[in-house]
Amino acid sequence: MKIVIATAVYYPMINGVAVFSHNLAVGLARRGHDVMVICPSQTGKNYTETEEGVKVCYLRSVQAKVYPDQIHEIPEKKKWRPRLLYKHGFRVSVFPAIEIKKALDDFQPDVVHVQVSDPIGLSVVSYARRHDIPVVTTEHNQPEVITEPLKMPKVVKKPVDAMLSSYFRNRQSKSDFVTMPTEQAIRILLEKHELDVPIAAVSNGVDLTNFSPGKVKPDFYKKYQIPMNVPIVLYVGRIDPEKRVETIIKAFVEARFKVPKAVMVIAGDGVDKARLQKICEEMGINKEIMFLGRVTEDDLYDLYRIGTVFATASEIETQGIVLIEAAASGLPLIAVNKGAVSEVCHNDENGYLCEPGNTSEISGALVKILSDARLREKFAKNSVKIAKEHDFERTLDKFINIYHKVCKQNMV
Repeated sequence: MKIVIATAVYYPMINGVAVFSHNLAVGLARRGHDVMVICPSQTGKNYTETEEGVKVCYLRSVQAKVYPDQIHEIPEKKKWRPRLLYKHGFRVSVFPAIEIKKALDDFQPDVVHVQVSDPIGLSVVSYARRHDIPVVTTEHNQPEVITEPLKMPKVVKKPVDAMLSSYFRNRQSKSDFVTMPTEQAIRILLEKHELDVPIAAVSNGVDLTNFSPGKVKPDFYKKYQIPMNVPIVLYVGRIDPEKRVETIIKAFVEARFKVPKAVMVIAGDGVDKARLQKICEEMGINKEIMFLGRVTEDDLYDLYRIGTVFATASEIETQGIVLIEAAASGLPLIAVNKGAVSEVCHNDENGYLCEPGNTSEISGALVKILSDARLREKFAKNSVKIAKEHDFERTLDKFINIYHKVCKQNMV
């Protein structure tokens, strides 16, 4: 098949949608399909390149300075003004219709798969509808994912969430097939309104050939100055306020009273990183809590392997790729019982689900896992078993079947 993937964010950006879109495109190309990705350019200029067997059409773009692009280092916030603008905002294609028409006229796709309701996604759907091309939509977001970081008052947030839900459903109603990463995300979407379009849960998936349990050479510990033979609480991901990394830090500090040799390793970058580092310095725990920044892809595999437990307090996950990666690497998980993480973190089976924002409960879960080798072994085995349900090869099979289905229906 000739498949177009339309996305607002793409490699080398680092977030869930960008990673998923890249993995999907490369996986489909590896299976022998002709794949084109349409996304904003990181240079601002329009150009096309072939990367890993995928034709990538980069559209003209401008910087949107209200959100960091997760490629460049996040500049520190000025003390004298609130965080409003970023030196390196992610890029947006504002009026992409003409460029998209030319790209799709040349490519002649059998099916388009839209990831985000940005101008690119909307323009691609519009083109597809005019040319009778089937449309598959994956909804990665829920309203809370967008509004939670904005810290809106409840009286404002509630109608905005309702408006966004209506917008998402309207976008999905123009599709031939809708997917979401989890069954729970679908239940939330359909809680008040039915959707007259086929919908299915398809995991974002993880390449299990890369993420697996294993031993790590001492050189890796030396490279990042991580102590060996001590319990390690690991967090990987964006360090932004909505990820609630501070909650995990506070829980870790409490847990160290009972597990004094434990250290915490935080990998990633974001707008909250500088503030959290300063808090750790002021508390005198900057040696026990290590901020590695971004790590290379190859190092990421080993980073998961050195962890004793993976912990997150994020309340806005539609699935959480890092949780799947950690589980596949054989780590027990600690998360909060909100969003869709319960489909990866099974309470008392491969970790613990705690009450959102409950530092003491998260701390207690950390102590239980860090203090009990048999429990860690049980959770680790179960994590690997659960992660197999999210093998990316299964994800590819499901999407290919969906593409065939909508193409066949379109021919009737």
